[in-house]
Amino acid sequence: MSSERTAVQVSPGVEADLEALTSLYNHYIRETAVTFDMVALTPEERRPWLLSHPEDGPYRLLVARETDSQDIQGTSQEILGYATSSPFRPKAAYSTSVEVTVYVAPHAGRRGIGTLLYKALFEALAGEDLHRAYAGIAQPNEASARLHERFGFRPVGTYREVGRKFGRYWDVTWYEKEL
Repeated sequence: MSSERTAVQVSPGVEADLEALTSLYNHYIRETAVTFDMVALTPEERRPWLLSHPEDGPYRLLVARETDSQDIQGTSQEILGYATSSPFRPKAAYSTSVEVTVYVAPHAGRRGIGTLLYKALFEALAGEDLHRAYAGIAQPNEASARLHERFGFRPVGTYREVGRKFGRYWDVTWYEKEL
């Protein structure tokens, strides 16, 4: 293991990230209830999701990569996490609302990666015609609740036992942030 200094770079997700992003998400599908997807996805199945997040506009995908300080170009950068803003609901009247989420690689937790990603995401969204951001957090998830509250989200309600995974029912608390 190298003791050289590393840096974290946040940039838009690109096609070359698809396999690593799918692998990271599949960890959460298989091991946790933070997503209610039940079956691991292939990169090809995940491609429409990636393509629905262009580099500009209200629907973004930002990726945090660890880069060696000697090679900031980072041809072999490890993905530490990602954040997205996506349509809140498909009807036109919801177009100024987005649903946001952040996923951090299991080994990269407690390093501020989620904070870094959300900071970059909300800066990128600042110039967009958006009014509200929403986040649904499967309970319990204190780390996610604290992250969202640091960014000005407030709980607005809980759907009780709304999802069933791993043989039990899970609540989801919805958080809202004014943009």
